[in-house]
Amino acid sequence: MPHSDSEDLHAVALYWDFENIHAGLCNEKEPGSYANKDNRFKPQEPLVDVQAVVDMAASFGPIAINRAYCNWQYFGRYRHLMLQNAVELLQLFPPGDNAKNGADIKLCLDAAEDIARFPHIGTVIIVGGDSDFMPVSHKIKAAGRTLIGVGLRKTTNKNWASSCHRFRYYESLAQAPGDAAAPSDLPADLLRRAVRLLGEQRGEEWVDQGAVWPLIKRLDPTFDLQEHGHSSFPAMVKSLGGLVEVHKGTNDQLIRLR
Repeated sequence: MPHSDSEDLHAVALYWDFENIHAGLCNEKEPGSYANKDNRFKPQEPLVDVQAVVDMAASFGPIAINRAYCNWQYFGRYRHLMLQNAVELLQLFPPGDNAKNGADIKLCLDAAEDIARFPHIGTVIIVGGDSDFMPVSHKIKAAGRTLIGVGLRKTTNKNWASSCHRFRYYESLAQAPGDAAAPSDLPADLLRRAVRLLGEQRGEEWVDQGAVWPLIKRLDPTFDLQEHGHSSFPAMVKSLGGLVEVHKGTNDQLIRLR
């Protein structure tokens, strides 16, 4: 039976050690560049694929907390991406030119407090590669929540990655093929993203069709079937038969990308 929009899903808390991942991407382009004060203390070009990470988080349930920690003084060029994805920005000034901004400590304290206050949070996602996150991983798992880490392949601490229930390398999210689409292709783009994300999450090529529509609504709450000429979600799927194939499963229709 297809799921309704009000399906009972545990909520997701998404926390970003934002400067950590941005610095890693800068250093991948030019090794050691972010350590240079002339490069660090100036307006930063947007390098992080914010949308790809938020999409992955939404595949686990509705996002209740989406909070990014950074010295935002130099990251104003991310403004549109952050507004578009409803990210709450936490400003952290470093105490000195060579000091860390303390984002990892503040993030860990907030995550521990949030899981204690909000029982509806079932999945915690931390974007960052530091071993400093290991203590909070123990608290998250002890509280019975699912912990997912996201970090860069070259700079993520291996012990931190192994302390998570699941770990996703940022590169595998940001370089996923076929996500870009023209506005006129919005139904196809959303369907492609939702089916791919569910397949990756569950490790299966075929996914329940009933789980796809709620995820599409989380990926784009403004999406309206009728505005795009479809009377129902199954009708939209049928019209996009060149993109996906469907067959009858035990309890639901199954769908996969062609």
